[in-house]
Amino acid sequence: SQVRVSSVSSTRGLGGGAGLGRAGGFGSSSLYNLGSTNKRISLGGGSSYSVRSGFGYGGMGFGGALSPGGIQEVTINQSLLTPLNLEIDPNIQRVRKEEKEQIKTLNNKFASFIDKVRFLEQQNKMLETKWSLLQDQKTARSNIAPMFETYISNLRRQLDGLLNDKGRLEGELKNMQDLVEDFKTKYEDEINRRTAAENEFVVLKKDVDAAYMNKVELEAKVDALTDEINFLRSLYEAELHELQAQISDTSVVLSMDNSRNLDLDSIIAEVKAQYEDIANRSRAEAESWYQSKYEALQVTAGKHGDDLRNTKNEITEINRMIQRLQSEIENAKAQRAKMEAAIAEAEERGELAIKDAKAKLEELEAALQKAKQDMARQLREYQELMNVKLALDIEIATYRKLLEGEESRLAGDGVGNVNISVVSSSGGGGYASSSGFLGGGIGGGLGLGAGMGSGALGFSSGG
Repeated sequence: SQVRVSSVSSTRGLGGGAGLGRAGGFGSSSLYNLGSTNKRISLGGGSSYSVRSGFGYGGMGFGGALSPGGIQEVTINQSLLTPLNLEIDPNIQRVRKEEKEQIKTLNNKFASFIDKVRFLEQQNKMLETKWSLLQDQKTARSNIAPMFETYISNLRRQLDGLLNDKGRLEGELKNMQDLVEDFKTKYEDEINRRTAAENEFVVLKKDVDAAYMNKVELEAKVDALTDEINFLRSLYEAELHELQAQISDTSVVLSMDNSRNLDLDSIIAEVKAQYEDIANRSRAEAESWYQSKYEALQVTAGKHGDDLRNTKNEITEINRMIQRLQSEIENAKAQRAKMEAAIAEAEERGELAIKDAKAKLEELEAALQKAKQDMARQLREYQELMNVKLALDIEIATYRKLLEGEESRLAGDGVGNVNISVVSSSGGGGYASSSGFLGGGIGGGLGLGAGMGSGALGFSSGG
């Protein structure tokens, strides 16, 4: 028997082949692959086998060996005398017809495959041209990178300047806030002092009102006492005049004792002197009491007048202090308003600067991202083109080797039957068969396979 293995690549699949050769007869080989119907030219990692074998039979010799003891009995196995029943499988003719039709179809496909190879060569040339153009474009665009780097460095410097301005403005804002807090503290202290002064003013006003009421009451009392003094003075004067009138109008009836010697003039003078002394003492006591009372009232009135003047002076001083504090408060309010306006303006400038910086940074990042995307896209295109070019180079080289090997074999051995197996991509479905006429009972087969990418082409020929 003769066994020859041809390698036919397939993505997935299992194939098997068998051949029958007879001495001086017909030999054939076939390759079957089972799988899906999605067909492509298979190239790559599966394997299939084309096996040719020859079977023959010959007659048996019957006889026996002579032994020293004499002729031995010859026994015949009747089963060996039974003629062999060699039946030809009717499916062989059908399979052979199908193989012939498939060979025709595959020959047509091989012609289209040659056209496809030529088309792929043209595509390869076109891709090489595109690749050279892209390389030229890449060298032309490489001059843009320094411009982008310069623009990015300028934007970064602007961003650093804006960040420095932001830090400086934040420091100024902090100082302004400290000043505002200081003025706010002073303002609150002034408000507290004003509140205390107003409370003191209210207390002093109450004291002034009380002093004024005391003054009014004392003045009323002074007037009343003056009226009372005048009334008592007039009363005492009237009583004195009445007493004097009574003294002058009193007639004394005396019974004179002629036996006695009485000095009436001295007696009258003595009594008159006594009454005048009594009247003078009473008048002096009244005048001294009223005079002391009047002087005490005058002293009290003078003291209250001094208190009233002092209170008026204090009220005037407090009013001046209140006016001064009000003017200081107004100045503090105006300064605070200016500080708040300056702070708001500084915050607005800072926010505008930050927004501008963020916008420029976003533009820069967008430009950088776009440049990265363009570079990545060009790199992917370059990689894809390189992969396509490499695949085409390998496929073309493989096809060229296959064609050269087949041409050399055909030129050396003569034209034989050529089978092309089309194996599907996933499970791979298809078969390759070969048949040929052999001489001298020798069967031979050749299987050629090469794979790349998504398809495989298998050649099987018998010769």
